Amino acid sequence: MKIYKKTINFCLVVILLIFPTTYSNSKSVPDSFADLAEKLMPSVVNISSTQTIKTSANPFPFEFPPGSPFEDMFKDFNRPTERKATALGSGFIIDEKGIVVTNNHVIQGAEDIIVSVNGSKEYKAKVIGKDPYMDLAVLEIQGEEKFIPVKFGNSDKARVGDWVIAIGNPFGFGGTVTSGIVSSRNRDIGLTRYDDFIQTDASINQGNSGGPLFNLKGEVIGINTAIIAPGASGSIGIGFAIPANPAEKVINQLIKFGETKRGWLGVRIQEVTKEIAEVENLQEAYGALVASVSENSPADKSGIKAGDIILEFDGTKVDTMRTLPKLVAQTEVGKRVILKIWRNQKLISKRVLLGRLESSTEFKAEKKDEPDKSKYKKINSLKILVRDLSKQDISERKLPKNTSGVVVMEVLEGSPLMFVSVNDVIVELQKKKIINSTQFLKLVEEVINKGAKTLYLAIFNSNNQRSYITVKLK
Repeated sequence: MKIYKKTINFCLVVILLIFPTTYSNSKSVPDSFADLAEKLMPSVVNISSTQTIKTSANPFPFEFPPGSPFEDMFKDFNRPTERKATALGSGFIIDEKGIVVTNNHVIQGAEDIIVSVNGSKEYKAKVIGKDPYMDLAVLEIQGEEKFIPVKFGNSDKARVGDWVIAIGNPFGFGGTVTSGIVSSRNRDIGLTRYDDFIQTDASINQGNSGGPLFNLKGEVIGINTAIIAPGASGSIGIGFAIPANPAEKVINQLIKFGETKRGWLGVRIQEVTKEIAEVENLQEAYGALVASVSENSPADKSGIKAGDIILEFDGTKVDTMRTLPKLVAQTEVGKRVILKIWRNQKLISKRVLLGRLESSTEFKAEKKDEPDKSKYKKINSLKILVRDLSKQDISERKLPKNTSGVVVMEVLEGSPLMFVSVNDVIVELQKKKIINSTQFLKLVEEVINKGAKTLYLAIFNSNNQRSYITVKLK
């Protein structure tokens, strides 16, 4: 009995000794974010960008059939019209001269950019540089006064569970502050080539794009870029921010050169599956499998071959295939790096002199062939992206000369057009001829507003076969 009491007393002493120590070292929940928000608000800006959209509208309540003599007679009435479209976003000042960071998609295609500072003064701004591959842009405010900048923090030190606050311009309501925590790190959502997002539950909505994600020291640890919002329902507590560390490298390049200068290896890679690892006698499935090597690339000159598995790049483990492009891109052009490679079930090393991605033939070809998504129109009710059918499309696909319509560029998840494929051309809706994407959107809205339960479409498929399909609306 005495031994039992002594044991209990000992346990109580240990608990009492440990508990106060643990409690004193823990970080307390902030009583308020007011002081921090007040300090940071002057450095966060609202961005409004405008661009001219050209449309062609039919002034008549009817359409002339293709080939009709009236079609030529009245063609002058069907003149293109122009309208101004405005996009709203956020940004933050990083230099007292008025250097502003935002997302590329906020200012993409913009003709005029207006920056509102501290919710009052408005200034014109010009683009210093932009990077669509990480969705970043740097602007310069056209003003003589000194502005209040914020600093970048070390995003690598941000831990899951850390408090963060977001300040931005959601739905045009400038100067909005929301709080939350870091929900996860290193998220890859397939949005950009170099996805490595910080996930947060701080409320982020449309208009927050390009705004800062701050830690409790008032340092920018992320740039708010994307949200998951099923059915365009707004924030559901899953937002994504570009980490400050890789972003700052790109931003410094844009400021200094007006463009990016990323490292280039010159390999096409694929995932190392469990089956591949087993065949290659690797203890675990990691690294990047080299599928092919570009001729005269840094990889080619250093002796890297197809079939090699890159396990380590410049001292950093390549844990997944997508890790390698990020590591290479963030490395200085012209640097000599050591690659550890698994070849013929043996570990070897290769020294590589990195080239510049933007100077490579592959990059130039990719940039040339990249579609201009700013010309796409989203049909929300049908969950598809379309663009106008061009004369080049008609010529290359050998469609009838008088064909007009829209080309399906993407069929989003949950779309009722399950029988429509990318590159199909929609030429009729409810037996009415489709002229362009603007008219198609208007026609879809009219049909749905009238309570139609079925859409009747005429399409040309990728084999240029014309057919009619019906689509049931929910």
